[in-house]
Amino acid sequence: AGKSSPTEKGEVTAAAVCASCRVPARGHRTLELALAWDMPRVHFGSKEKLHLRRYTRFFGSRGDAAPALSHHALTHYEEWERKIEAWQKPILENSQLPSWYKSALFNELYFMTDGGTIWVELPPDCCSEDLQGPAGAGLSHFLPVLREYGRFAYLEGQEYRMYNTYDVHFYASFALVMLWPKLQISLQYDIAITVVNEDVQTRQYLMCGQTAQVKLKNVVPHDIGDPGDEPWQRVNAYLMHDTADWKDLNLKFVLQVYRDYYLTHDSLYLRDMWPVCQAVMESELKFDTDNDGLIENGGFADQTYDAWVVNGASAYCGGLWLGAVCMMCKMAEVLGDAEIQQKYTDILSKGKEAFERMLWNGKYYNYDSSGSDTSSSIMSDQCAGQWFLGACGLDQGEFEVFPKSHVVSALKTIFEKNVMSFAGGTMGAVNGMRPDGVPDTSSVQSNEVWIGVVYALAATMIQEGLVEEGFHTAEGCYRTVWERLGMAFQTPEAYREKKVYRSLAYMRPLSIWSMQLALE
Repeated sequence: AGKSSPTEKGEVTAAAVCASCRVPARGHRTLELALAWDMPRVHFGSKEKLHLRRYTRFFGSRGDAAPALSHHALTHYEEWERKIEAWQKPILENSQLPSWYKSALFNELYFMTDGGTIWVELPPDCCSEDLQGPAGAGLSHFLPVLREYGRFAYLEGQEYRMYNTYDVHFYASFALVMLWPKLQISLQYDIAITVVNEDVQTRQYLMCGQTAQVKLKNVVPHDIGDPGDEPWQRVNAYLMHDTADWKDLNLKFVLQVYRDYYLTHDSLYLRDMWPVCQAVMESELKFDTDNDGLIENGGFADQTYDAWVVNGASAYCGGLWLGAVCMMCKMAEVLGDAEIQQKYTDILSKGKEAFERMLWNGKYYNYDSSGSDTSSSIMSDQCAGQWFLGACGLDQGEFEVFPKSHVVSALKTIFEKNVMSFAGGTMGAVNGMRPDGVPDTSSVQSNEVWIGVVYALAATMIQEGLVEEGFHTAEGCYRTVWERLGMAFQTPEAYREKKVYRSLAYMRPLSIWSMQLALE
């Protein structure tokens, strides 16, 4: 009872809490215990800035809030339990859904809090220049949103320590936008701020040995920084490639902007993001080197599959490009910007024709148009653009980008080859499969299964009416990770058919929430 002295540095200590009550015969009593820890002030590795956690706006930042936090929990937990029950019950009681799926859907959310997650306040005296240097000055209208919802960041993975790795967040973002939409929107404002800024320092990149600028203007960053440094202040902690030349990052920003607007109806957000979308698409246009309306990959691993080389037009980046161009048309229509709408409508009609001509082979879209030994590989993620279009209701009528029959044929081919011809159909979809049913071993990533990609693929199948195939595909990953490998609550980025897994506790599998969106 009473006060105890704080432990010395390095001193090991333990504590016990006990409570007692008298229980009448055949009766029952309830004892309530609350555990709270109050760590309100955060420094990242550089120690340059002090950050206050989001909850300090309610409980102060002096580090003495544990009793108040405990009191708050004890007086609110019954209400929290009722709300959690109301949220989960319709899914848990839906007899149409398999039990493994219910487990996967809710339990993969562990990463939202266990992913090195940080949610901090914007300092009250913060001005737009503080956000990201001189270029931030034109973005003062972004401040109210960031002040209201704070800054949110989570790691790519517990072993890949970069915050808000954007090519991967693209997949995981469905969990945020469906459950905590304001955090997704706040994260997007942060990315938008980094887009308009540059970091003129140079560094050498490991994969190519070349030296390049850390961050170019009007290009989406790979990540918002390293927890060992000063995130938000210094972005692009990733050292493998110069991601200014990556083809997917800018497109994934545009695709998320419209998807978020479609799901939240937040028209202020759409208006704020519109100039940024135009800037990143303008940057991206330089990758259409032959002016056929379709971007080309650069002959290196210039997208989220960062060890799998792509050359020329490609199913993955070409599909994301056409999806983003379609969404530019739609956003321009919503905002009444006729000139931009016409510009991207023209690009879309050219690009669709080029995509079909260069990549469609009668059954599926080829990996790329390079004519190399593996350009005819079947990529499990070839319909990523269609996945986002379908999630936004932009997959039919005047907005149909990819012919329905081609999408369904591609998905059926993936199911037959990448899923059922791999590990007896029990481990999800392998990233790359040769037409003869042998995994593509041209890269260290082409013969991996990426769990987050598989959940996205399953969602795409469900959107296209292939519901049984979608569930079978995703079930392979769940049973492999959560049951056979014993990796519950640390789902890796990848595994191979035998012996190999990579990057435990990873962001991308949160994409399972896109399956729920497809079902809804």
